[in-house]
Amino acid sequence: MLFESTRLAGAFIIEPEPFEDARGLFARTFCAREFGQHGLAANFVQCSTSYSVQRGTLRGIHYQLPPSDEVKLVRCTAGAVWDVIVDLRPGSATYLQHVGVELSARNRRALYIPEMLAHGFQTMENSTEVFYQMTAFHAPDLAAGLRHDDPVLGISWPLAVSSISDRDRAWALLNQKHG
Repeated sequence: MLFESTRLAGAFIIEPEPFEDARGLFARTFCAREFGQHGLAANFVQCSTSYSVQRGTLRGIHYQLPPSDEVKLVRCTAGAVWDVIVDLRPGSATYLQHVGVELSARNRRALYIPEMLAHGFQTMENSTEVFYQMTAFHAPDLAAGLRHDDPVLGISWPLAVSSISDRDRAWALLNQKHG
């Protein structure tokens, strides 16, 4: 596996190194030893999947508050997404900055998301599925989110939003939370 750091400290794009032959390919997508050698968490306790029917669907931008903050390892297993992470660590040099990356079934990339980075994505194709591994159990009372269209974040999503949950549409803008 290849670990490519992003400009948000601790977040990595993980590329599999496929072995290809006439049958197709084989590649490792996770190895606790290699994750540990890079200083990354490898103690995933829960896995989830989301399936979106329609291109342009937006999910997120979500995170969990302490003590249930979580590391996520996210991979697109069908279709494609524009995946976005936002730094919510107050002492970070990249606080409230974001990174976007395409994850798709074709490129087989994964995104490693450290604690206190919010995560969301927009589907680039119909019938898209995303697979998540998390280091903390889902804690509904500690779930929080950011608005996808918050001007403080300035995220440029690639498509018009075709579908979004009422909950994700209703998160407070950052300037309303703090002022």
